[in-house]
Amino acid sequence: MNEKFVINIGRQLGSGGRQIGEKLATRFGIAFYDKELIQLASKESGLAKEFFENADEKKSHSIIGGLLGLRTNISNEVYVNNYLSNETFFKIQSDIIRELAEEKSSVFVGRCADYILRDHPRCINVFITADTNDRVKRVALDKNITREKAQEVIEKTDKKRSEYYNYFSNKTWGVAESYHLCINSSVLGIDETVDFISQFVKQRLK
Repeated sequence: MNEKFVINIGRQLGSGGRQIGEKLATRFGIAFYDKELIQLASKESGLAKEFFENADEKKSHSIIGGLLGLRTNISNEVYVNNYLSNETFFKIQSDIIRELAEEKSSVFVGRCADYILRDHPRCINVFITADTNDRVKRVALDKNITREKAQEVIEKTDKKRSEYYNYFSNKTWGVAESYHLCINSSVLGIDETVDFISQFVKQRLK
């Protein structure tokens, strides 16, 4: 596929969404962005990456991170009592996502990329879920925590992602009509899920 395209992945915690995204990027030989966007947003704005890490996929009503004494190239109009709102973080990140999508084919994980790139002529929006037991097992292993703690982390993280997505988009996180494809990675496993999505992407863009 010579024309530029993007794959946007929404995911439940523990579904293997990031791993699937990485494998898809490798499969198609295109760029992959998840946490990497934080570093790019920091470089673009002149702000310490910690501010973006703190605001990452948090509900927008809060105000994140004091900026007293920091030097930045962002206009003064974005300040609120020497703080930056999540709307500002979202705008910075959105601009970067659009620029990257215009430059090259990419896989984006989370961050409302499907909404931000809603006008992109060649995008595929995928939501990945998994069976609860598989999610708990994966998170417990990845974070070296108990299954009980993993369940708690999953609930909190999914709630945060849902609030963030629903606030900034006009869609509903995890609801089928918000995406081109929703898939349970527990059914086929990670590698075969990658195979399935790859075929879907080829058919969608053909």
